[in-house]
Amino acid sequence: MKNRILSVPELGFIAATRGMLGAGVGLLLSDKITTQQRRAMGWLLVAIGALTTIPAAMAVFGTSERRIVEATR
Repeated sequence: MKNRILSVPELGFIAATRGMLGAGVGLLLSDKITTQQRRAMGWLLVAIGALTTIPAAMAVFGTSERRIVEATR
């Protein structure tokens, strides 16, 4: 198992993107609002969640070596 060092803002960003993606999927599967409203909000939240996954993944997996080096200085 590899250890990752994340700052609080990075962790919050990752949690928020996962929340938006989940909320979007929930709206798509819900029947509490009209179909047109549900689809519009659901797809918007899914798109935001999916698009923000790329920078979130880069924050976690892309720069771990740099952070470890900076943390040891």
